[in-house]
Amino acid sequence: MAIGELQAQPGMLVLARESRGLTQTEVATAMIKSSPGGSTPVSQGYVSRAESGRLVVSGERLELYAAALGYPPELLCLDPQVNGIGVGLVHHRKKASLSTSALRRVHAQLALARLQLDGLTSAVALPEVSRSFFRVPLNDLTTPKDAARRVRKEWGMVPGPVSDMVGVLENAGALVVTTDLDSDLLDAVSQWDQDRQPLLLANTRAPGDRRRFSIAHELGHLVMHPEPGAGSTQEKQADAFAAEFLMPASDIREAFSSGVSLAGLAELKRIWGTSMGALLRRAQSLNAISEWQYRNLVIEMSALGYRTAEPVEVPPEQPQRIPALVRTLLTDHQMPLEDAAACAHLLPEDFQRLYIDGVDSSSFSDIRR
Repeated sequence: MAIGELQAQPGMLVLARESRGLTQTEVATAMIKSSPGGSTPVSQGYVSRAESGRLVVSGERLELYAAALGYPPELLCLDPQVNGIGVGLVHHRKKASLSTSALRRVHAQLALARLQLDGLTSAVALPEVSRSFFRVPLNDLTTPKDAARRVRKEWGMVPGPVSDMVGVLENAGALVVTTDLDSDLLDAVSQWDQDRQPLLLANTRAPGDRRRFSIAHELGHLVMHPEPGAGSTQEKQADAFAAEFLMPASDIREAFSSGVSLAGLAELKRIWGTSMGALLRRAQSLNAISEWQYRNLVIEMSALGYRTAEPVEVPPEQPQRIPALVRTLLTDHQMPLEDAAACAHLLPEDFQRLYIDGVDSSSFSDIRR
């Protein structure tokens, strides 16, 4: 369809703006700057009316809107509800100080990531994987620990440490994307409506050990929480799930049998891929140390600065499914980068940043631009 025949969808205007973390006033200002000589008057009221559907955005105004938001005009003309990318029930591992606007931005980024991946997978099929996700309803007889044990058993996982948390989710059918979520206050966000593959975004700002725990935490949400509930309760349940999933009581209890020390926690971190803090909490929950010992070690870790930067680095895990899909498009199918970006409803520079930068450069040595 020619650009002159396109009309923006109000819901997508809101979603696109929130994904950029912009206010309506900032969008209006950006539209003025994008116009020839900055001569086109645009007000916050105009943006408000466009987002509420009280006026039609098309033609030159659509192009200015798209330039201000940094998306192709065609994206702004998609209906989020028709395309199945409404925010819906979203889970996230965040700190309480994260603002509502920042959270809305991440939720919008998750929704648009779903649209991007749908566009890419429609261009070339992902390798078939089993759809192994299932729900484990919690009740008086089924705890988060029970849920974690059941998932490990159903997925045929061997006892002991999880060698690749991202790989576990991808092998079970999830789509995992690592990206900068523009905040240090949120580690991961996820969504699963059961009709489609679970989708999880993991923040690249988080160190490798925290990222692994956050991904396991999100897995707990996806498995245990099909409906909204008390936020603090669900967060504690997801943490309990993650602790049991990454550090099964039956496997790790022996590691604490000879005592718990900072040196011992650092060594266990290498083995289990979880933070010293998480290991210390696990030792306490398994009654391997007393409350007094736990508090003393917490104080010692704080004095050494370990609450913000622990010793021993856990290499960040990287997804394989999405990079393989992009590699197939760009190298095997020899699709120009601009065309691949269009499939994902992105401008080429955004596509490069989101799906190519940070991936092994040799994988994309033959990209045609």
